[in-house]
Amino acid sequence: MTAEENSEAHEHQKKNTSGFGVKIILIFILFTIAAGGGVFGWKMLGHYFESISHGNEEPAVQIGALWSLGSIIVNLLDNEGERYLKVNIQIELSNPECAAELDILKPKIMDGILDLLSSKSYKEIVGFEGKQHLRDEISLRLNNYLSKGRIAHVYFTEFVVQ
Repeated sequence: MTAEENSEAHEHQKKNTSGFGVKIILIFILFTIAAGGGVFGWKMLGHYFESISHGNEEPAVQIGALWSLGSIIVNLLDNEGERYLKVNIQIELSNPECAAELDILKPKIMDGILDLLSSKSYKEIVGFEGKQHLRDEISLRLNNYLSKGRIAHVYFTEFVVQ
């Protein structure tokens, strides 16, 4: 080998060695990034499962004391009384003391509810919006009778129109 060939071989070996070193460094950097991402993901997943197991879910909705108006059947206003409504109404109270007051006023309350329901037509009470409006009207009427508490919600446990 001549000195020139030896120099070229040495340069060629240098290029191959420096390329190999760059590849090793790039592989090390990529491995470090992947490992860091894996550790971060594992920690985040651990925090998620930890929060679930420690009860950070939303608390269950509690229903207050209930008072029943019972089952009511009325003829509706339209079609010459051929249609009727059968409804079972449960009242959620703001506090349990309202129940005693409602028990005393039950005849007066039933009269007002019967008047309200029999003044409705089928079109007024059908569908979600009609039922919601009826709930609001019942709540308003009952709240007018009460002095010790308020009506929190009105629930229809049965609602049949025929």
